[in-house]
Amino acid sequence: MNIDFIINKIISFKDNIAVVTEGKEYTFKQILDEYKKAKYFLETNVNENSIISLLADFNPQSIAMFLALIEKNAIIVPISNTIKTIDSYIKVSQSEFFINQEKNNFKIKKINNIVNHKMLLDLKNKNKPGLILFSSGTTGEPKAALHDLTYLLEKFKKDGKKLSTVTFLLFDHIGGFNTMMHTLCNGGLIVTLKTRSADEVCSLIEKYKLELLPTSPTFINLIILNKTYEKYDLSSLKIITYGTEPMPESTLKAMHKILPNVILKQTYGLSEVGIMPTKSENSESLWMKLRNDETFQTKIVDDILYIKSKSAMIGYLNAPSPFDEDGWFNTKDKVLVKGDYVKILGRTTDLINVGGQKVYPIEVESVFLDLEEVLDIRIYGVNNPIMGKVVEAEVKVNEENNNREFIKKLRKFAKEKLETYKIPVKFNLTTKDLYGDRFKKKR
Repeated sequence: MNIDFIINKIISFKDNIAVVTEGKEYTFKQILDEYKKAKYFLETNVNENSIISLLADFNPQSIAMFLALIEKNAIIVPISNTIKTIDSYIKVSQSEFFINQEKNNFKIKKINNIVNHKMLLDLKNKNKPGLILFSSGTTGEPKAALHDLTYLLEKFKKDGKKLSTVTFLLFDHIGGFNTMMHTLCNGGLIVTLKTRSADEVCSLIEKYKLELLPTSPTFINLIILNKTYEKYDLSSLKIITYGTEPMPESTLKAMHKILPNVILKQTYGLSEVGIMPTKSENSESLWMKLRNDETFQTKIVDDILYIKSKSAMIGYLNAPSPFDEDGWFNTKDKVLVKGDYVKILGRTTDLINVGGQKVYPIEVESVFLDLEEVLDIRIYGVNNPIMGKVVEAEVKVNEENNNREFIKKLRKFAKEKLETYKIPVKFNLTTKDLYGDRFKKKR
């Protein structure tokens, strides 16, 4: 694919700092130099239209390699360093090469996979670049979503806001891809992370006067609980965007109180359809507008959100197509509607049906997070012979509250705040984290 529009943007920002990695600054010109090196590396090692798995994290060299792969019309399989099933990713994607970044160098290995999937062969025959993103679900085999990259890149031809940001969302995440391309194409600053801890993120915001934090509700809750905002100067922040999982209302209101001058914006995106333009009602509200235009369309059927998108994936490589005959994708997200605004209640797969009464985990979690001693909570359903399902809770607490007396306090609190059918029949206390490598609550 000809990516002159991206390269021309990079050239226009040549003297600006583009990326900071481990304290070292790289200008846009240096990114361009790394891109030329990556192009030469690929010219001497791979064929046009190859399927290539790239194990890396955000840094100047991996960003440059990503661009060079697009120019080579490769079908790219980005893999972050947190992935433990790399062999499965390589097999499902039918990758022909595996590129591994070690420090500033790349190593390449030819894979003896036979490419026979019709969607992959069709994309190769069209001489177009592709992107394969694996779902990060906590149950079942991750689904491999194949995209035609030309559609995902289309929106970056338009000028957007120039912002400085951190690479919180991972290298193999649709949000991580979106952050990288938006920042790169608008002359912004990307500061890369090693650990994605609350201290590291907030210290870099202070040091580099960063303006945008794209993150998850779970991570925002960590900043609040650890009072990390008191240790660092976060006054440069203009926007915190949150997505990837439902946001507890109590967490949102607490963060707005802590950082009243920061816009808290809910985002909405899926590996299958891309990132939608959204507008939050305000920084304390979970209601948002989903823009309908020539790129995205939405409809609500039986309180479920459906999306039709020009940037939608071609399909899954290892699962049936989720699109209906008219191209609509069922998000499985239950929503409320208020005029032009919608409110995401949660996935229908997470819904707990207690004797015909519907319980959304996020609404119960939000209530318990008002208790100072509750560091985190996960609400889920378990089978019951009479009610069908009942509610249970896993609660993260400090060691001093890891006892039966605190469970009694939780029960008393629940009776005061919740309807009977929403009260957990069992509280399982833990001192361990309830989230995974991607700072999403385990469901």
